[in-house]
Parts: sequence; structure tokens; C-alpha cells
Amino acid sequence: MTGSTAVPGATRTRLELSRGLAGACHPVPGLAVTAVAVALAAGTGLPAGRVALLGAAVFTGQLSIGWSNDWIDAARDRAVGRTDKPVAAGTVPRAVIAAAATTALVVTAVLSALLGPAAAAALLVVVAAGWAYNLGLKSTIWSGAAYLLAFGALPVAPYAALPGQQWPPWWVPVVGALLGFGAHFANVLPDLRADAATGVRGLPHRLGPRAGVIAMALALAAASVVLGLAPAGTSTGFALAVPALGIALAAATTAAAIRAPRSPVAFRLTLLIAVLDVVLLITNTR
Repeated sequence: MTGSTAVPGATRTRLELSRGLAGACHPVPGLAVTAVAVALAAGTGLPAGRVALLGAAVFTGQLSIGWSNDWIDAARDRAVGRTDKPVAAGTVPRAVIAAAATTALVVTAVLSALLGPAAAAALLVVVAAGWAYNLGLKSTIWSGAAYLLAFGALPVAPYAALPGQQWPPWWVPVVGALLGFGAHFANVLPDLRADAATGVRGLPHRLGPRAGVIAMALALAAASVVLGLAPAGTSTGFALAVPALGIALAAATTAAAIRAPRSPVAFRLTLLIAVLDVVLLITNTR
């Protein structure tokens, strides 16, 4: 009909597939990790072109991890009715998500190599840890190890990409690892029931919602303590205030978790600690 605005079937299918792929890559955590990596890289004094290259390498690595998660978990997600997962919902064919994950893995390997061997090694450790988690580590008591390794390695990459392949101050990867450990619980705790139905029993599942929130808060508070005390040149007031604030928020989180383990209050308090720690980490690298 003349003047019709109907979208042709093939175009509609491509749009649906594109939206499905965008949703299946776990965009929010992927973009958050990329943004933190870019901010850290800019803070180290890395030239703008190499900051962009590092950001692209991190982003494609996160794409590969996100897509591989939905590819590997497709049957499990269908079993629990995860309609929010495009592969499980049938929006994206499993073969397509497999090809996307594999392509992103190759691209991140190439981009990482352009930053030099040391930076590439750090970035590929992040990707390898993410894939290992998806391939089965998440169902073991060692599930948190993948996050410790990945987030400990991530802040090393910007320093390793500098001329001379520098090593960051010791506290930078330590804080990254602690933040990663906390992020593991933040990522898993909302899905405990769905995971239990399909046999996934990582560390957060074994601890349960109450102890899991407490473990998350303690890891993030420990990061606050390191951020307050370890960086050189910080004032006495800063060194006292940051750990005190982190510990106080962790105590409030623990109290909230003990009182009502499934309440969103404790979870939101841990997110507040995480935001504080990330901001301080970025600030202290400048």
C-alpha cells in the first residue's frame, strides 16, 4: 500500500537479531567494566589513541564473555524460563551467539596484542577467567577465584601498556581483586533461586543470601581500607576517613543482612561501597 511504513520481514528479523545480540552480551556490566578500564588508562597518562585501543580490547573481551555465557547456559536458562535471555527466549539462535562469542574472542586477542605483550597478557587473563567461569567454574566453590583473577589483572593492563611496560603500585591489583570478589556476589545473589533450580552452586550459593551479602560487604570494605592507607601522598584525614567510611558502611550492611537477608537494603549499601571504591581507585591513579 502506498505510504505504508511497515518494516519488511527481512529488515525486521535483522533488527530483532541485533536487539537480541545487544541484550545477550550483558551490556550493563560490560560497559561498566570498560568505562572503569578506560578511566584507569586515562589516569595513568596513556596516550589517547592507546586509551581508545585498550577500551576497544576490553569491550570486545566483555562481549565475548557475555555472549559465551548465554551460549553455554542456553539450555539451563530455558529450563528455568529465563525470558529475559534472548537465546533462551528464541530471539537469537544458539549458533549465532556462538559465532558472535568466538568472533569477539578473536578480535579482543588481536586488539590486545597491539598494546604489547605485557598488556595483552593482562587483558587476556581477564577474558580467560571470564570464559573459565562460564564453562563451569561458577558451579564450584572456587567461583570467586575467576573474579579475583580477572579484576586483579584488569588494572594492570593500562600500566603495562605504558612505555617500558610499567607495573602498577601493589595496591592497585589488590583493590581490583577485592572489588571483583564483591562484584561476584553482586552479580549472583539476585539469581540464587534460579541457579539452584539448575544445579549451579558457586561460592555465593553455598554461603546463602545472608552470609553472601556480608562477604560482599567485607570485601568492599577491605578495598576501602587499602585505598585509604596504601596510596602514597594521601593526607592523614583521607587515610582515616576512607577506611572508617568503608567499615561503617560494611557494618550497616551486615546488620541489614542479618535482620532481613532478602531485603534490598543490604544490597544497595554494598553498591554504595563499590561506587565509593571505584571512584577512589580511579582518582588515586591520577
